[in-house]
Amino acid sequence: MAEFALPQNSKLKPGHVWPRPEGTNHLTEFKVYRWSPDDDENPRMDTYYVDRDDCGPMVLDGLLWIKNNVDPTLTLRRSCREGICGSCAMNIDGANTLACTKGMDEISGTVKVYPLPHMPVVKDLVPDLTVPYAQLASIDPYLKTVSPEPAKEWLQSHEDRAKLDGLYECILCFCCQTSCPSYWWNGERYLGPAVLLQAYRWLIDSRDEATGERLDNLEDPFRLYRCHTIMNCAQACPKGLNPAKAIAEIKKMMVERRV
Repeated sequence: MAEFALPQNSKLKPGHVWPRPEGTNHLTEFKVYRWSPDDDENPRMDTYYVDRDDCGPMVLDGLLWIKNNVDPTLTLRRSCREGICGSCAMNIDGANTLACTKGMDEISGTVKVYPLPHMPVVKDLVPDLTVPYAQLASIDPYLKTVSPEPAKEWLQSHEDRAKLDGLYECILCFCCQTSCPSYWWNGERYLGPAVLLQAYRWLIDSRDEATGERLDNLEDPFRLYRCHTIMNCAQACPKGLNPAKAIAEIKKMMVERRV
């Protein structure tokens, strides 16, 4: 998987090195990005040693072991621990992924953990996702209809339902969004791969009746067309999805509506 540049690196100062746990030699070294808005200091990298005999196998297990046993001030997001909520998305070993599905044994040497790149940091490993969630809201990620509501449910054929495969699985972790150079430089105007994948999911839903309105909403030099098919998004997605393909399909729909 491609490694993504972290501009914070040039400003990092040496951090605190916490003592090794006693009574074990089965240790994994962690270097973790630390920054707090309450401190008038540059970010730093703190060093911790995780007792693997007292800890689960995933990077998230290691971070929670550190928080519970060494440094309770370490701040991170996590929820399901099953790879379905996207809360624990981070930059681990140079790539965006989910801490709950990334095994410590998959990493050679020190486990280096940063927040998702090119996003404002709330504290430590917690990025500010206000902008991407506002962008998600802007594409109306819900069924829109004008037909009278059916008595029971909106019906859909098996074939039409299958068109949503590879789209509905998105968990909005924003690993793809924050791996995209176009989004790094145009994040307030370009919707980014995660949001555009969601947009395509509703564009091709056979039950939705707002296709023209949705395409009009995306017809903009920046909102859609900043994608240059770099493919970092497909590499970064922990669910194996391909946002770049979805974006290409939206562009195709834009052309076809003009013919």
